[in-house]
Amino acid sequence: MKKMNMNSKKTLKEVLSYVAHYKGLLVLSLVTAAVSVVLQLYIPILFGRMIDGIIGKGHVKFALIAHIGVRVGIAVIIAGAATWIMNLVNNKLSYSVVRDIRSQAIRQIQDLPLSYLDSHPSGDIVSRMITDVDQLSDGLLLGLTQLFSGLVMIAVTIGFMLSINMPITLFVVAMTPVSFLVARFIASRSFTMFRNVSDTRGRQTALIEELIGGEKVVKAFGYEKRGSARFAEVNQEMQQYSQQAVFYSSLTNPSTRFVNGIIYAFVALIGAFTVPSGSLTVGGLAALLTYANQYMKPFNDISSVVTEFQNALACAARVLEFIDAPPQTPDPEKILPKASGKIDIDHLYFSYDPNKKLIQDFSLQAKAGTRIAIVGPTGCGKTTLINLLMRFYDADSGTIAIDDQNVYAVSRPSLRQNFGMVLQDTWLKHGTVRENIAFGKPDASDDEIWRVAAASHCDTFIHQMPKGLDTVIDDGDLSQGQKQLLCIARVMLVDPPMLILDEATSNIDTRTELKIQAAFDKLMAGKTSFIVAHRLSTIRDADIILVMRDGQIVEQGNHRSLLAKNGFYAKLYNAQFELTK
Repeated sequence: MKKMNMNSKKTLKEVLSYVAHYKGLLVLSLVTAAVSVVLQLYIPILFGRMIDGIIGKGHVKFALIAHIGVRVGIAVIIAGAATWIMNLVNNKLSYSVVRDIRSQAIRQIQDLPLSYLDSHPSGDIVSRMITDVDQLSDGLLLGLTQLFSGLVMIAVTIGFMLSINMPITLFVVAMTPVSFLVARFIASRSFTMFRNVSDTRGRQTALIEELIGGEKVVKAFGYEKRGSARFAEVNQEMQQYSQQAVFYSSLTNPSTRFVNGIIYAFVALIGAFTVPSGSLTVGGLAALLTYANQYMKPFNDISSVVTEFQNALACAARVLEFIDAPPQTPDPEKILPKASGKIDIDHLYFSYDPNKKLIQDFSLQAKAGTRIAIVGPTGCGKTTLINLLMRFYDADSGTIAIDDQNVYAVSRPSLRQNFGMVLQDTWLKHGTVRENIAFGKPDASDDEIWRVAAASHCDTFIHQMPKGLDTVIDDGDLSQGQKQLLCIARVMLVDPPMLILDEATSNIDTRTELKIQAAFDKLMAGKTSFIVAHRLSTIRDADIILVMRDGQIVEQGNHRSLLAKNGFYAKLYNAQFELTK
C-alpha cells in the first residue's frame, strides 16, 4: 500500500510538471474559478436579505427587494461568463498538456533502443500513447474544472458562513475531516485497481493487433476458436478488473454524501434553536443552510473527481513509465563522412540474453568494394551481425570500424546514412509512390525516381497505377514482390557507399530476380556489400563468403574454395539440391 501511494504521488508530481509549463493559463483558471464561485456564493446572502425584507403582512420592502434582485441578476451574468471562460481555459490547458505528453512519447520511441521495442508488444505501446493518454486527458479536464472550483468554493463558503454565525461554521468545519477520511480510504485503494485495468487494456490491444496482423495465418491454421478463447480470457480479466475498480471507487460519493447529509441535518437543528434567541435571523438561517449545502457539495464533487483522477493517474503512470524508460546511449557529436567502405570488426561479442551466448569473438577485415555474403543455418547470427553494423543494437564488447573510425565514436544517423538496406520484411508508409521511393531523398526529381524505378523493374506497375507516382498506397495495396521492388528502388535512389541485402529478392519471381540481380550488380559495383541469403545459388560471385554457425565464423573464402574444402558450407550448398535428386 505504501509503495502504491508513493507511485501515485510520483505520477502526480510528473503530471503537474507538465501542467507547470502553462502557469499563465493555470492562474487564469484559478482567477475565473474564484470570480465564479464568489459570485455564486454571494447570491444566497442577497436572497437572505430579500427574505428579511419581508417583515410581515403589508410591510414588504419592495424597493429593497427590487434593488437586490438587480444585483442578483448582475451576479448571475458575471458568474456565468466567468464559468464559461474557466471551461475554455481548462480545455486549452488540459489538451496542451496531453499534446506535450504525446509529443514526448513519440520522441521517446525514436530515442529508445530497439531492445526495448522488441521486448514490448507494439499494441501495448499504442495503447499507452492513445487510450491511456485519452483517459489522462479526461481525468485532467475533470480535475481542473471541478477541483479548482471545489477548493475555492470551500474556502469562500467558510468565509461567508463565518460572517453569519461562527459557532455553527466551526461545527461544520470540525466535521469536515470525516468526509476526507472516508474519501481517502476508498481512493487510496482504487489506484491499483485502475492500474490493473490499464495494464489489461494494453494486453488486450496487443492481442487484437496480433490477431488482425496475422489474420491469414490464423485462418490458414484454423486458429479462430483458440484466438477467440484467448481474447475471451483477457476480456474476462478486463471485465473483472473494471467491475472491481468501478464498484469500489463508486462507494466514495454515496459515503461522503451520507456523512454530509448528517452534518446538514445538525446545522438545521442547531439553527432552529438559535433563531428564537435573536442571534440568527430566518433569512440568515436560510442562507446558512444554503451555504452548508454548498460547502458539502464540493466534497461530493471532489470525491467523484478523485475516482476519475485515480483512473487518470493509473493511465498516466503507464505513459510516464514509457517516457521515463532508459533511452539509447547518447550519440557523439562526431559525424562519419561518406565512407569508402573499408570495414574492420575486431573480437566482437554480443548476446540478446546474457544467459544465451550468440556472437562470440567475431572478427572480419574487408576492403572497400568487397562483396561479402553471410550464410548459415537459422539463428546463427546473420541478421544479428547486420543489426550490430547498423547500431540497432550495441555490442557487448569488441569494436566495429568503418574507414578506421570506431562506429561507437560517431553519431548513429551519420553511420546509417552510409548504408542502404533492403530487408525481407518490407515496409511502406501511407503516402504516394513518389514519397515512398524518395523516403531517403525527399528532394529527388521525378527523372531520378523514374530512373531507379526502371532499374528496379517497378516502373511497369507504377505506370499502370491510376495516378502513377502520385498514386496513394497503403501497405496492403501491393503484392509482396511489388513492395520489395519499391524498397529496392528506394535504396538505389540514395546510392549509399555500403549495402545490406537481407534476403532482398525473397518475394520476387525467378525471372524478375535475374533482372534485379543484374541491377544489384551495377548498384554494388565499387561498394562494400553484405548479402544475407538462404538460397546459396545467389551468392556464388561474392568475394568473401562468411559461413556462420552458433555466432562464429566457421569457414571463410569464396564459393569455389569453400566447396573444395568439403566442409560445412559444402553441406549447406549440396543440401539445397538433395530434394531434386
